[in-house]
Formats: sequence, structure tokens, C-alpha cells
Amino acid sequence: MELRQLEHFVAAAEERHFTRAAQRLHIVQSGLSASIRALERELGAPLFVRSTRRVELTQAGLALLPEARRTLAAATAAADAVAAVQGLVRGTLAVGTMQILPPAVDLLAILGRFHAQHPGVELRLRQAGTGTLLGEVAAGALDLALVAPVGRPPAGLVMRRLAGDPLLVACAPEHPLAGREEVELAELAAEPFVDFQPDWGLRMLVDRQLTAAGLDRHTALEVNDVPTLLELVAHGLGVALVPEAVTRHPAQVRYVRLRPPVPEFEVAVATVGDPPASQAARALLAMLPAGRQG
Repeated sequence: MELRQLEHFVAAAEERHFTRAAQRLHIVQSGLSASIRALERELGAPLFVRSTRRVELTQAGLALLPEARRTLAAATAAADAVAAVQGLVRGTLAVGTMQILPPAVDLLAILGRFHAQHPGVELRLRQAGTGTLLGEVAAGALDLALVAPVGRPPAGLVMRRLAGDPLLVACAPEHPLAGREEVELAELAAEPFVDFQPDWGLRMLVDRQLTAAGLDRHTALEVNDVPTLLELVAHGLGVALVPEAVTRHPAQVRYVRLRPPVPEFEVAVATVGDPPASQAARALLAMLPAGRQG
């Protein structure tokens, strides 16, 4: 079994499509297919159920995927350790992030500084919800991820809190709450909500806060990006609880403060180990705002 075969398998498993996986790896599809067939012969089990449109993992493939990711991550860490002898001059750094980050965590600017200081390190960026990102850090697919520390993280992960942002009520300009200075959380009980997918950190936080307040809300619409959420709110299709950072997005909505105690949307960086094995991850961590471990 070769690392190259595992890399091909992981790409096909993540893309669920051999052509896209081959394009991602910059190889021809026939070469990818041959590599995976050789791996299947060596393991004595089919890894994919193939169809004309997409491929799905078999039970054997599902069992192999986390182990393949961990093996590739360990190989990368080993290469980084050798490179560390001569300084951080090559390697890869896979970073995950939520869409919403407070102003104190300017990830894009930080990645720009990292690239300027370490141009030989290949940066990979993945945007997803907190639940997905935590799973990929734990599986070794990501070196670190900026997530919302809601609930207990998977075993083996270390969380360092970086910053927080107070929640606001977002509503349409014509909404009865739009002219208010402050709103009680309980006043939102009868309102339809626009919110993100259930594995988003902000959604988890809002669900937890409303449940703690004894409120059983109705989530009318679920979206995957901030601009769409704000547009739906602007058209009067629901209200939303959002961090103050969201006010930087242009939108025809009104933001109303919550009466204390105001819930805070926290952001943390998740890694495997403290410090993480990857030298590149350690270098990026040093550029993030100082926080506290949790």
C-alpha cells in the first residue's frame, strides 16, 4: 500500500466523483481509477460503489477513510519535521473556518501574512460548519480550524478560545421590533426564524440559548451563507440572531440589541494536541489572537 494510493482514495471519497478527484489531483482519470483498483485488490475488498453520475463508499471504504486521512496527516507531519531542521520552507497547512468571525480574528489577513513569511508552504482552506470542521480536524484532514466552542469537542481535540461577539436581533425595517433600542429574548418566542444549518456553530449557540430560556422557536428557513440569510430577513420572512460582526455585510435590515445578559458568539481554534505536530500549524497559531485554552 502506497501513500499515493491513499491520497487518490481520499480524494475520490471526498469528491464522490472520479473525474473531479482526478482534476483535483492533476492526474488523468484512468490513472486514478487504476490506482484505486490496485488498492482494492491489495485490501481484498471493494471501496466504492460506482455509478454513472457519482460514487459512494462501501462499508470497507467508510472504515478505511479515517485511517487513510490519519496516515496521510502523519506522513505530512513527518515531512514537516524534517523540513523544520532547515526552517519552515515547504509542506502544507490545511485550515478550516466558519463563515462568521469577529473582527478580532481577521483570518484572511493572517493567512496573507503567513504566506508572505512562508511562501513555500501550500495553504489549503475549507469553509464549513463547526460540526463538520471538528470532525475533519479529529480525522486529520485539517491541521486546525476556527470553530464555535459549543458543547464538548471530540476526544483528542484541544480548543483555544480567541474572541467573542455579542448577539443582536436582525429584523426587517418594517418589523415592529425595528424601532426598539433593546429586546428581551422571550419576545422572540412567536417569531419565525431564518437560521443556518444545524451543524453551524451559530445555530448550535442560538438553539442552546433559546432552549435554556424555555423558548420553542420555529425555524422557517435554513441557509448556508450570510448574505442569503440577511436578504431573507430584509424581505420580512423571519428574524435572526447574529453576531455583531454580521453588521459589516451590506443589507437592508435593522439590528436591535438584546437586554443583558447578552449571549456571546465565541470563536476558538481547534487542533489535535497542544502544541500540534505540524510546524506550519504552530506557526499559524502564533499569529492568531491570544486566547485561553478550554
